[in-house]
Amino acid sequence: MFDILVYLYETYYRPDACPDTAALVKKLSAVGFPEDEISEALDWLTGLAMTTDETQPAPKSSSGFRVYAPIEISALGTQAIGFIQFLESAGLLSSLQREIVIERALAVNESPLPLDKLRIIVLMMLWSQGTEPDMLMFDELLLSDDDNATRLLH
Repeated sequence: MFDILVYLYETYYRPDACPDTAALVKKLSAVGFPEDEISEALDWLTGLAMTTDETQPAPKSSSGFRVYAPIEISALGTQAIGFIQFLESAGLLSSLQREIVIERALAVNESPLPLDKLRIIVLMMLWSQGTEPDMLMFDELLLSDDDNATRLLH
């Protein structure tokens, strides 16, 4: 599923540039993606669109803090939670965007969620909102775990 999400991000600048569902399924099949992964990715994107459409605009900054439920801690893992907190504290994610990322991460049903997949979720959330990540966030989203480990040693 994540390969399809990355393909969509790289191929279509904005979600509204994607063809309708039937044409997109044909295109993804022609590229070589398996039908079950296409279905899973499109279901996940539908959930993302619904979550984004249902949310109300929130203030850019918040003085509150997020307490994670035990099930969220278990599903996300400490590394993913730490990364989400880093993005929010750096002002790269609003509290509303954080909640969308958490909701979509929980929809993946992989526990604990690997950091590379969380990065794709954040990227797709921004893509769905028509927001291009700034350079700092783009670096954070595209660096591999090995790159981060090396960079932290400096």
